[in-house]
Amino acid sequence: MQQTYKVFPYRWIILGATMFVNMTIQVLWIAYSPITSSAASYYGVSEMAVGFFAMCFMIAFIPLSIPASWLIDRYGYVLTVGAASVAVGLLGVARGAAGQHFARAMVATCGIAAAQPFLLNSWTKIPAAWFPARERATAVGLITIASILGTAIGLVLSPILASSMNIAQVQMVYGAAASVAALVFVLVAKEKPRLPPDESACRERAFMVEGLKHALKTSSFVRFLAIVFVGMGIFNGVTTWVEGIVRPRGIGSAQAGILGAVMLGGGIIGAAIIPIFSDKATKRKPYIVLGLTGAIPGLVGLALAPGFGLLTVSAFVLGFFLIAVNPVGMQYAAEVARPTPEGTSNGLVTLAGQISVLLVYAMEAINNVTGTFTASLITVAVLLGASALLATSLKENDA
Repeated sequence: MQQTYKVFPYRWIILGATMFVNMTIQVLWIAYSPITSSAASYYGVSEMAVGFFAMCFMIAFIPLSIPASWLIDRYGYVLTVGAASVAVGLLGVARGAAGQHFARAMVATCGIAAAQPFLLNSWTKIPAAWFPARERATAVGLITIASILGTAIGLVLSPILASSMNIAQVQMVYGAAASVAALVFVLVAKEKPRLPPDESACRERAFMVEGLKHALKTSSFVRFLAIVFVGMGIFNGVTTWVEGIVRPRGIGSAQAGILGAVMLGGGIIGAAIIPIFSDKATKRKPYIVLGLTGAIPGLVGLALAPGFGLLTVSAFVLGFFLIAVNPVGMQYAAEVARPTPEGTSNGLVTLAGQISVLLVYAMEAINNVTGTFTASLITVAVLLGASALLATSLKENDA
């Protein structure tokens, strides 16, 4: 019997709910970065200790990514992402309720970090079930935009809220928002449509172990993992240490938050535009190379620009090109690794990005030695150039 296909409008509702939960967890991740010095004073700890509020997300992801991907592929994203979203909301509120007790706030944060892999590893799973192939990079791009927007909100809003309330109250606001997002997701999420969107959604996927082996034997997929390590290391490093990067140039926490938001605003525009061209051209590789190459001037400018104006332009350029690589690259990885399940390939890519916590830590270590982040930023700019060169060797998935 001939298979019937249909693209349902309800896909946008599910995508919207997915965007909402991903946005709120990014707020919780980055909330302390633009107010590092204030948070250190509030909790009575060092700035490095406050940095672990963000870094623990990357650390927790390393052992939990593969199990999370297995659970997503085995039990579906409605159950796994729904449960993780509820946990994030409850623990976000618990972090606010911890008050000035640093250890309790950190325990709640580690719990949020443990739930994060379920959200991040479903980015290609949901579009694969609900969207036709011609729209999937765009769908992943929209989830990326939501994630970026959440980071931007955390960077800009945290200093504003911290000026009129204490740190714990700021976290309580974010926890309440995450709880609302979880409720919305639980109410609207459905595993798959009544009819598949196209033929590609019907293809049999290798299950976890076989899919994992296949992906890691695919040379282009492995090369892309190396690229992700560098790209996400740069993104995580700049967002985690943004206040320390610009402080020596006389820029305070509020302006540091604005710079971070400008970078992410550029990323939102890039992630909205470049995946559309990629979908229309049915090509991924040229746009990955474009994004990596275009981000280099922005990174160098962030390292060397003397004033706020040039720093703002540099941050925008860096965000526009670097962040746009993410949705195109995620879809490329899912395509080139087939028949590996989307949850597994997505999880491996995100795992490579979270291992970049090593770069984040190295940036602060170099700063402690040199007294400035300039050397760190120039070093990672060189690594980014090497990644762009490596991307030219990726094999395009013509199928």
